[in-house]
Order: sequence, then C-alpha cells, then structure tokens
Amino acid sequence: MTRHTITRRALLASAPLGSLALTRCSYLTGRSTLPRVSIIRAPAYTQELFGIVRRLLVDHRVDVRGKRVVLKPNLVEFDPGTTINTHPILVHAALEAFRSMGAADVRIAEGPGHRRVTLDLAEAAGYFETIPHFENLFTDLNLDDVSQVLLENPFSRLNSIYFPNTALAADLIVSMPKMKTHHWVGATLSMKNFFGLAPGSVYGWPKNVLHWAGIEECIVDFHAAFPRHFAIVDGIVGMEGNGPIQGNPRQAGVLVAGKDMVAVDATCCRVMKINPQAIRYLRLASAPGRLDEANIHQTGESINSVRTPFELIEQFQSIRL
Repeated sequence: MTRHTITRRALLASAPLGSLALTRCSYLTGRSTLPRVSIIRAPAYTQELFGIVRRLLVDHRVDVRGKRVVLKPNLVEFDPGTTINTHPILVHAALEAFRSMGAADVRIAEGPGHRRVTLDLAEAAGYFETIPHFENLFTDLNLDDVSQVLLENPFSRLNSIYFPNTALAADLIVSMPKMKTHHWVGATLSMKNFFGLAPGSVYGWPKNVLHWAGIEECIVDFHAAFPRHFAIVDGIVGMEGNGPIQGNPRQAGVLVAGKDMVAVDATCCRVMKINPQAIRYLRLASAPGRLDEANIHQTGESINSVRTPFELIEQFQSIRL
C-alpha cells in the first residue's frame, strides 16, 4: 500500500483540466455563467448511444486531448430480475467517445462496497460481453495502491481519506451512475457514485467507516476532493422504491449530463419528481440559491417533458416535489 499525503489544495493547484475546477469554484463567487446541464432522450440501450454520448461531450466542450480519463460506473450488486448497475453499453459508448476525442488513456474503474470480487460482478452485469478487452481496461479501486488525501475544512468526521492512485492520477473522472432512489439519502446520482472511489482494502466491505463519519457529509467531501469531473447519468432505466439494490426498474428514457455534478443531480431529482432542496448532501454542497431551477442552464429536453415520478419508500415521502 503506497501512502502519500496530499491536500485538496494541492489537487486543485495541479489540476490539468483547470477549466473544470474553475467552473465549480467561480460559480460560488458569482464570476461564472450558470452551470449547464443537458437532458437527452434515450429510450433504449441501443447502438444509438454511441452517437448520443459523442455529441454530448462535443456540446459541453469537454477537452480531453492527451488526457487521462477514468470512467466510474455504478457497480453494486447483480440481480437479473431488476436494474442496479450502470448499463455496459452506455459505458462502452463513453469509452469510444473519449477515445475519439483524443484522450491519451481511458480506463474503467470501480470499487463496490458489497462484492469483494469486482470482476465477477462486472461479468454478471455484462461488461465482459459488451466491452472488448474489458479486463485490460478495468481497475478494481478496492485493490489499487492508495494515497492519503488530507481534507481541508471537511464536512464529515474524517480528517483525511485514502483514495486509489488511479483516481488521483486522472485528469478527468466521469461519474456514470444509475438514476436511483436510495433508502438512506433519498436519491443516489453522480455525487453519491463517488463512494465507489473509497477502497475496500482500507474501508472494508461494506464501507461502514464512511457511514459512521456521515454518509451525506462524506459524499460532499468526496465531491470536493475530485473537482476534475464530468457526469453522465444513466436514466434510461433507473430504479425506484427501496433503492439502491432492492428497488424496482423505472424507465425514464433519458441521459442527464454536465460538468457541475450538483447541478446535474438537482436536475435528475426534478426529473424523478424529487425536491433537490430536500436532499441533504445537495444542500451541503451548495451555495445559497444554487439548487434553484432558475440558476441552472438546462438544455435539451425540458424537465416537464421527461418528468417521471419515481416511487419513494414511506420515510422519504416528504421529499416529493
């Protein structure tokens, strides 16, 4: 286990994709345009996704020429009777899109909190069958070498977090979650997906240390530690009810994407007919007014045209928009 201590300030200072970090920071100081979020109709997992994802990245002017990109899907569990994980066709489409845009290296990486053998989970979820040479492209973040990152002004009870070196070395991390409800935090989207960056080799299976430190607070700390990010949310078929594992499939038929994950997740909540102001980690990560629909430059389909009320368990009925 390789342990190097670095701070979030050092991460920001060394970020090659400075424009992505600047978008988030300057918004908080009022010196930037509104964060842009795209909603794109995608009714099924077909080959059309390859063109859709490529156009999304071009539209958002994501410059990855010569950069190292890590795709972070949501791999949690496998149940053939429902939909839990990010669909492999969407991940393959993102892989080819970033390659075509000149990325020097594109890897797929994940650190599930339930399954110890990540490759078995990926195989059950169809990744080997769908993505050519998947095993050569994949990094198990639970077993990667790690470095200690000191947290400045953390929200959680943690003063530092060990992160996989593959994630820390990336010029851009692409959060690719499944659009789902969550039985502890209400909704799990692009920000919550970064929980998979915490290595099981340090935090165990499941990652109860992070739960003790505060789930919502850790979500915000993880988000702040990786400012060089982009989000593509798989809302083609999501999960409603008792998510993120035991819920039911819910077809919304959309992809939601953008450089600002807070804005992306707020938009996803509105699509799911959830009040983003009622999701605590979104409030913690937000400046006043940031979650307001008027403060997000939303493009593509209108929210009203794709709104799909996701079923909520009883204790989360109060978050209904």
